[in-house]
Amino acid sequence: MARFIDELKRSHRCGELRLDHVGQEVVLFGWVHTYRDLGGCVFIDLRDREGITQVVFEPQVNADTHKVADTLRKEWVIGVRGKVRDRGTMRNPKMDTGDIEVTGVELMIFNQSPTPPFEIEDDPRTNEELRLQYRFLDLRRPRVQKLFKLRHNVAQATRRYFDEHGFLEIETPMIVKYTPGGARNFIVPSRLHAGQFYALAESPQLYKQMLMVSGFDRYFQIVKCFRDEDLRIDRQPEFTQIDVEMSFINQDDLFGMIEGLMVNIFKAGLGVDLTERYPGGKFPRLDFYEAMEKYGSDKPDLRFALEHTDLTAITVEHEGGGIPFFGDVAQKFKNGEYRLDLPEAIIKALVIPASAGFSRADVDAFETVVKQNGGKGLARAKVAPDGTWTQSPFKKWATDAYREAVNAQTGAQPGDTILFQVGPEARVHVIMANLRVHIAKKMGLIPETGSGGDWNLSWVVAPPIFEREEDGGWAAAHHAFTRPYDEDLDLIENDPGKVRCYRYDLVLNGFEIGGGSIRLHDPEVQARVFNTLGLDGEEAERLFGFLLKALRYGAPPHGGIALGLDRIAMLLGETNSIRDVVSFPKTQKATDLLTDCPDPVSDDQLADVHIRTVIPKKD
Repeated sequence: MARFIDELKRSHRCGELRLDHVGQEVVLFGWVHTYRDLGGCVFIDLRDREGITQVVFEPQVNADTHKVADTLRKEWVIGVRGKVRDRGTMRNPKMDTGDIEVTGVELMIFNQSPTPPFEIEDDPRTNEELRLQYRFLDLRRPRVQKLFKLRHNVAQATRRYFDEHGFLEIETPMIVKYTPGGARNFIVPSRLHAGQFYALAESPQLYKQMLMVSGFDRYFQIVKCFRDEDLRIDRQPEFTQIDVEMSFINQDDLFGMIEGLMVNIFKAGLGVDLTERYPGGKFPRLDFYEAMEKYGSDKPDLRFALEHTDLTAITVEHEGGGIPFFGDVAQKFKNGEYRLDLPEAIIKALVIPASAGFSRADVDAFETVVKQNGGKGLARAKVAPDGTWTQSPFKKWATDAYREAVNAQTGAQPGDTILFQVGPEARVHVIMANLRVHIAKKMGLIPETGSGGDWNLSWVVAPPIFEREEDGGWAAAHHAFTRPYDEDLDLIENDPGKVRCYRYDLVLNGFEIGGGSIRLHDPEVQARVFNTLGLDGEEAERLFGFLLKALRYGAPPHGGIALGLDRIAMLLGETNSIRDVVSFPKTQKATDLLTDCPDPVSDDQLADVHIRTVIPKKD
């Protein structure tokens, strides 16, 4: 091996060679992607992270090299010295390097490999579990390596942008004090302090606020965070976020800074200029309550319409419109058992246009989506040419006045189908939001995965600061340090559910890619918020005393945001799972198939940290 690497240094990457290099001597290193013996000549495709180059070994060029090349197999690691030549009539337009090939003069085998458990190709036919067991092989796939190059470009664009705008990159602790609110934490037992625990930071939230108190003014960090949550396609137990905090700003200042960042990220990652769609790089803003009413989601996909219509008010007005279970809801509203401003049950509708061309069986199949999201069934009605309803049990119940009112409010036309859902507000929103996206995909309004080249960004703003708990109390919807709207301060004690706040989410094609808030730095208002949350002064000091102390020492007005780097890379990479852009991800069950963890530890290790395990009995 002394000649290769010590003497023969790599001259080019495998994806770089073009017709301009014809006649040049080159040295390439990489893996054997394919092997073919054609009429005495050995052809291989040599692969590295930048691409593939065809190399041909001919006996008349070097018989000894040709003899060694005849032993090559897939995924062997080799070095090649050779000369670039034009492939002439045998050019391959499907390859970036398809105009040329390298005639191998000298060859070195660095390492051999057994036959891989699956093909190293961009469209693997093997299941994900096997690929994750051999993630070091899965990461060799050209498509995956391109995703990580894109992720790298996003991270570098982020660092350049914030450096140019006067931000300092400052690291914060990962092993921290547990504080309530937000997601469930991973906890870490302390060896030195028996019976006490740290938590793994779910975000640097409290530390970055203290950095503002410290006068750093503009902070950012690309940071690893940890949350013990149920997983899904856009969530991992450990994830990376772009964390940002700024002093002496309002919401508009923060938005302008992050919009500029996203313009830079799209340019660096995809070569896409967002200002062509959004003049001045300004993204539209959507009120939280409007988002929930129209789309049932605070992260709506705005690439298509299919808006919801809330029928609760007109159903109450028509006393149920003759429909028995709608009448039950209307009667409870009439009796004051429900409140229209904070409804415990709502009635929503979604109209499928006749142009969708769905059959009755197609519409019946949507009931599966409803049941998967916690619903009992899906009521529907098809609008006849005369405006009456068909293909629906409502036909025999609904009054003419109610039917006409529903048709008018939903905008349903002859041939359209109206889908209805009634129940607790949160459940109805989830069902109808997911049904809306499912129908959009069936109609071809959006692709099954990816953007379809349509990048739709928006801010969702002005949500409530408090949310109801099951026991009837109040919890912080984001965290306890979010600034309420000044005009809503009087409602903190009187009607907490109506208090809006300066919290915001940045949404891209139906995914929340960032969220943050303008912080509450007024001690008096902070005490009122704590009181509504059921935290007296002593309890607040116990949980948040270090931050409260910092805020009392001249805290500037400040605010920030955290952007999900993994999610951004997933969306820009047009892939359908966050696992594709995480180097060594966990499965949906939070297991690492490569290293086979989590796994038990010894009794001695447990004794070291003063804990015992209790394994629940299986039923």
